[in-house]
Amino acid sequence: MTLLKNVTVARDHVRTGSGRSLRFDRRTLLVCTILALLAAVVTVLSIGTGRYALGPWDVLRTLVGDGPPGARFIVLDLRLPRALDGLLVGFAMGTAGAVFQSLSRNPLGSPDIIGFGNGASAGALVAIIILDAGAPQTALGAVCGGLATAAAVYLLAWKRGVHGYRLVLVGIGASAVLGAATSFLYVRAEIGKAAQAATWMIGSLNGRGWSDVSVAALGLVALVPVVVLYARRLALLEMGDDTAAALGIAPERSRLVLLAAGTGLTAMAVAAAGPVPFIALAAPQLARRLTRSAGPNLLPAAWMGAVLIAGADWATQRISGSAILPVGVVTGVAGGVYLAWLLLRERRSGRL
Repeated sequence: MTLLKNVTVARDHVRTGSGRSLRFDRRTLLVCTILALLAAVVTVLSIGTGRYALGPWDVLRTLVGDGPPGARFIVLDLRLPRALDGLLVGFAMGTAGAVFQSLSRNPLGSPDIIGFGNGASAGALVAIIILDAGAPQTALGAVCGGLATAAAVYLLAWKRGVHGYRLVLVGIGASAVLGAATSFLYVRAEIGKAAQAATWMIGSLNGRGWSDVSVAALGLVALVPVVVLYARRLALLEMGDDTAAALGIAPERSRLVLLAAGTGLTAMAVAAAGPVPFIALAAPQLARRLTRSAGPNLLPAAWMGAVLIAGADWATQRISGSAILPVGVVTGVAGGVYLAWLLLRERRSGRL
């Protein structure tokens, strides 16, 4: 943290082979680098934690194929998929949170608050409880549920465009409706399916395998380039639709593309790990405080999300002595405290 305080905000330009100039913020680059290293360190510690404990050096040796006897199965087959799934899901949730908070111009405008995460959860529960689906179909159900919810919220919030608090308020209402729908699904479900769905709904990395990693990775590969490509438009939309239009940006078309990409990232993250709460809410705000930079801060928020889930996963294993405690329990408790502080801060500033 001291290192970050001593860095002044500056921008550099890098010339590409085509003669174009790529501009970047030094402090933002430093924050991303530190967060990426921190995520790697926490991941190594998490992989080494458990009944079969391994030191960080033994974990690294095992990853390159020179570990202690018996460590290969524990690390590569059991713990590495879980750790990678957490990193990818955190990266996706952090990115989605930055997109939604920027579009709504509201720190409460995260997908788990405005209902998009609940929509993905409802879609997955329909697949699990009603259709008795496997993992691929559950992932598809989460994506369809998230996109359907996003479309409904967008249309209900439309009034000569979609703006700020209207999107948040409509999303909160949609979240309440979806919560009632998921409760109804639990009541109608057989006890075995209800137990399976309840475990999934907490948000957990327990038992995650390479198929879950593939789902999260697919979402990132397909959608993060879209978000990065529209990053400049997202920054201009924060200045208002009139300003964005005057600078040559089509506000509603850009907003629709970004909403679809953010919803897709949320849905894929939910499909890969369940609805881990509050990561999308907290990561962009914490990243912005580190970078001290205006704008969406997409990559710092993404890396912050990865750090938060990796840290929460490591904490669950340290608290329970195993991986049984779902990561959503830790993020839910910590996120509830953070949300209360954020609401108090917004109220004192006169924005609530």
